[in-house]
Amino acid sequence: MASTAGNLGWLNGRVKAVPSGDSLVIVANSKEGIPPEKTITLSSLIAPKLARRGSIDEPFAWESREFLRKLCIGKDIAFRVDYTVPSIGREFGSVLITNGHTNVSFLVVAAGWAKVRDQGQQKGEVSPLLAELLRLEEQAKQQGLGRWNREPGASEASIRNLPPSAIGDSGNFDAMGLLASNKGSPMEVIVEQVRDGSTLRVYLLPSFQFVQVFVAGIQSPSMGRRAASEVVIETEISSDEPNGDSSTEPRAPLTTAQRLAASSAAANEVAPDPFGREAKHFTEIRVLNREVRIVLEGVDKFSNLIGSVYYSDGESAKDLALELVETGLAKYVEWSASLLEDDVKRRLKNAELLAKKNRFRMWTNYVPPATNSKAIHDQNFTGKVIEVASGDCIVVADDSLPFGDPSAERRVNLSSIRCPKMGNPRRDEKPAPYAREAKEFLRNRLIGRQVQVSMEYSRKVSMADGPAAAAGSTDSRVMDFGSVFLVNPAKDGDGTAPAAGSQQTGANIAELLVARGFANVIRHRDFEERSNYYDALLAAESRAIAGKKGMHSSKDPPVVHITDLLTASAKKARDFLPFLQRNRRMTAVVEYVLSGHRFKLYIPKETCSIAFSFSGVRCPGRDEQYSDEAIALMRRKIMQRDVEIEVETVDRTGTFLGTLWEARTNVAVTLLEAGLAKLQTSFGTDRIPDAHLLVQAEQSAKKKKLKIWENYVEGEDVSNGSSVERRQKEELKVVVTEVLGGGQFYVQPVADQKVASIQKQLASLNLQEAPVLGAFNPKKGDIVLAQFSADNSWNRAMIVNAPRGVVESSNDKFEVFYVDYGNQEAVTFSQLRPIDHSVSSAPGVAQLCSLAYLKVPTLEEDYGQEAAFRLSEHLLSGPKEFKAIIEERDTSGGKVKGQGTGTIFMVTLIDPEADASINATMLQDGLARLEKRRRWESKDRQLAMDELEKFQTEARDKRLGMWEYGDIESDDEESAPPLRKSAGKR
Repeated sequence: MASTAGNLGWLNGRVKAVPSGDSLVIVANSKEGIPPEKTITLSSLIAPKLARRGSIDEPFAWESREFLRKLCIGKDIAFRVDYTVPSIGREFGSVLITNGHTNVSFLVVAAGWAKVRDQGQQKGEVSPLLAELLRLEEQAKQQGLGRWNREPGASEASIRNLPPSAIGDSGNFDAMGLLASNKGSPMEVIVEQVRDGSTLRVYLLPSFQFVQVFVAGIQSPSMGRRAASEVVIETEISSDEPNGDSSTEPRAPLTTAQRLAASSAAANEVAPDPFGREAKHFTEIRVLNREVRIVLEGVDKFSNLIGSVYYSDGESAKDLALELVETGLAKYVEWSASLLEDDVKRRLKNAELLAKKNRFRMWTNYVPPATNSKAIHDQNFTGKVIEVASGDCIVVADDSLPFGDPSAERRVNLSSIRCPKMGNPRRDEKPAPYAREAKEFLRNRLIGRQVQVSMEYSRKVSMADGPAAAAGSTDSRVMDFGSVFLVNPAKDGDGTAPAAGSQQTGANIAELLVARGFANVIRHRDFEERSNYYDALLAAESRAIAGKKGMHSSKDPPVVHITDLLTASAKKARDFLPFLQRNRRMTAVVEYVLSGHRFKLYIPKETCSIAFSFSGVRCPGRDEQYSDEAIALMRRKIMQRDVEIEVETVDRTGTFLGTLWEARTNVAVTLLEAGLAKLQTSFGTDRIPDAHLLVQAEQSAKKKKLKIWENYVEGEDVSNGSSVERRQKEELKVVVTEVLGGGQFYVQPVADQKVASIQKQLASLNLQEAPVLGAFNPKKGDIVLAQFSADNSWNRAMIVNAPRGVVESSNDKFEVFYVDYGNQEAVTFSQLRPIDHSVSSAPGVAQLCSLAYLKVPTLEEDYGQEAAFRLSEHLLSGPKEFKAIIEERDTSGGKVKGQGTGTIFMVTLIDPEADASINATMLQDGLARLEKRRRWESKDRQLAMDELEKFQTEARDKRLGMWEYGDIESDDEESAPPLRKSAGKR
């Protein structure tokens, strides 16, 4: 037998595996990459052979291997190769345990677990320490140690009684039975083989069942598949032959059948996946030939066990799955993770996210999926909850902003949870099961309570339903998400502690909702922004599912049928009146504040919703001064509060009139005291409860000249139509921005801060890049940015006319209305830009006005062109401020604004420089005439028209303008005699 002498130099390494009682697998001490390894058989020694397929152990084989394994596994050692035998591809050498420089061969022989080969069998090189080995062997024999044990039956007792799975026959192995008897309990095993980073083959102790175990919750990269020829050759040379005779003989060549099988299978070789070898090495170096604990979690359909693997690392136990995932050598897999406890799943998932974020190993080229979320940093505030919009959305009044500030009310969507939808009554959508319960749960705990809010992320959400929703900015809105904490949760008795690691002092509202089964936790995509308390939410959801709470219950959800009298006819509301009057004082919930004095109420006892208004108390109407402030006060005071009401009657529109108390306080008194409402007593106060309190409250506001009484002069309280009341009409300082025909024009209020704010926002925008065809597709009614042709400035504009279908060219024409100035023009697609929701949401500043009490000819009528030209001369000659006294409001133009549409302010326009009324000037020039007087007019209107009539008379007498050819009143159809009605009754 040919043999070559080994290198006499010593090398350092670490023992990775111990295949038998006389061989070791040693790896180099390198932390980078996969270090080289070498299998060393102890020189001149022969240990008993372990059982192979279909065979049994030689006596003392297992004890021999265990002695060497426990002695060396994981230890730092020094070794040298004494000699090699090329014919069998083996290297024989000496091994020293570094700590103490103890020779391993000496220890093995002295303990009697291996014998020294006879000198007659030494055909090649021998150990340089042969003499000492022989001495130690003789000593072990004399003492009867190890394999030299001479006690009767000791030899037979050392042979393991192996089950079929340990010798290659796993057909009868009962995996389900094993799982049933050991599920959740740690099992002691020895890892015999690592197939890949997350698949082990182990001996279960003490039964010696040989099974394959998949590490639960993860999957490492595959090791591929080797060619058949390699498998055959490896099988031939990897047998546990002793160091003597037969193992050193030349092997018989492969048979023709073997070579044919090998060549046909070679093409099926599959290379390992990237980082497959690294994952396998990582696992081998930690658990191969080690005693580890496995907690069985399940069994797959091939009877492979699935379990959690824990190995010892000094004093602590490490989770192999978590270690692999953290280092980027395994990925989280849901199919087996579903068998794990929720907190274990969360740790694995979070570890994978961190590995992906840091692009560790197998995630080196990982590209995060696109997300429409954006983190919000350092936006924390405290405030009072004034509205619960739904189970997962509330409105909080920020403490740091003054009352009445439009931005004080902040809408907060709860992070990472989703409650059932409330539906939309206008579209006849009913609330989903548990939607009302979720909203009511929040209302009871939060309304009027102080909370701490930690904003976490914003997300762009499509306004349209379904995947076909356009991606343009006008089709989406940005929603802000955060975590909300109740400042004093102890009052509720909720029993939920603050989230772990939280700096907050109260109960997490989202966690309370989830724990009661009123919300689900959103399963975010990788790197999608989420709640900072996401793990606590998942734990709460697990508890709710286990306890079958709320929507997780097997019971049918509660059903509530509510009669909505707001959408019903006025007749139906009148039919309900006797029921509501009969109850006298009733408990109700304020569902919505429609105006300062009108509300939507829900009455639990009658399971109906009604429109309710204060008797004899009226606030300024929509768009009037102090209207918004009255609404803001009522939202803070009674929005979604439990109140008491007493219904007196119902008006012709179906609105119920009566008195409303919150915490025993008449809410109408609060409005009157604040100067945000007037008392209307034309019908008497006999039937109004607390009428004397209402009168006192109004008198108090008048004396203090609060809000609507700021111009009140004491002692001049007279009936409607007085000159005093006229002086109290709303006045605005305005700049005229556009003049239309028919005496109509647009103004901007001078004192309106919104104008400067919007201009500042527009100035900060970068509008260099033209919009991309297809990505931006503005439609009629959308608010966009448009470039005004006169000065190339960018302004907010509404699309009033657009080409049909999608935009095909940058020269396609769009007709736009500039909502802040009132002018209108046609622009090309290239002169348009999408606009952020934060800029577009503010209403247009331009207000349409008309000269009060006048009829001005339109552009198509005689003198219409002259009238428009003269009005432009008066109003647009330089940047001039005017005083506009609002006489009336005309809402017949509809709510939607466009050029010449929307609410019209009928104004008396005063030029302060000339101290003259533009209304009077147009009459004086003969380019306008007075409206026809009505049969029943207020004194205020009569006085105003009497004052203007003298200017019209002057123009008529001088034959100016439209009076050029005499009196035109006779041709006016308004003055024509009425048509004679046909006989008979209708």
